[in-house]
Amino acid sequence: MTATSEVLIEIRNLNKVFNLGKTLVQALRDINLDIYKGEYLSIMGPSGSGKSTLFNMIGALDRPSTGEIKVAGLDLTRLTSKQLAYFRGNHIGYVFQSYNLLPAYKAVANVAMPLLFSGEPYERAVSRAEEVLTRVGLGHRLTHRPDELSGGQQQRVAIARALANRPAIILADEPTGNLDLHTGEEIIHLLRQLCLEDGVTVVTATHDHKMLAASDRILWIKDGAVERLQKRSEIDIRVGTVK
Repeated sequence: MTATSEVLIEIRNLNKVFNLGKTLVQALRDINLDIYKGEYLSIMGPSGSGKSTLFNMIGALDRPSTGEIKVAGLDLTRLTSKQLAYFRGNHIGYVFQSYNLLPAYKAVANVAMPLLFSGEPYERAVSRAEEVLTRVGLGHRLTHRPDELSGGQQQRVAIARALANRPAIILADEPTGNLDLHTGEEIIHLLRQLCLEDGVTVVTATHDHKMLAASDRILWIKDGAVERLQKRSEIDIRVGTVK
């Protein structure tokens, strides 16, 4: 499956202002964006550009100061904190740079944990955890704790955990940031497979230019505003350069 023309995420006139004591910092400025179902979108920009703030808004981890974010027609800005928590738990999978695995628990338990918290029966949660761990190539590592896994394997566990609730959207925040070149490429390939095979919409916030080749589109953020939005085919990628 490839990206469709169906808009899944609508962002309109989005602004975010942080109050830092006597100083107001505008992190996002009038962002307008449509993200399509089954798309792989990379958000890129330097530190402090606002890409992580936008990422958090899309993931319902923070609220905008003004503007709207709709996912499948649902206006996230109108939901209560409890409703947002339910939305996150049932529709979005998160992958972070630092993996965020529970060190004392085996891989299968780390993946099953969010399902158990959402009320899934133990047997079904474990069965689903085993299924998605096998899907990401770790069927032989079900009983290993994080300290018994490589960095790339830990990130695969994190991706399996993100897949466990069958999300429509996966949000990956610097998913290759702690990985070597080869392992990072494997993780990028895995995320791309999820788009193509499952129709999952993947949104990444990243500095990693290797992400460009896997992306359908790239959103460049600068000073809290959209600098440009490009299709992968519009970008000239050569060794050491991106144009």
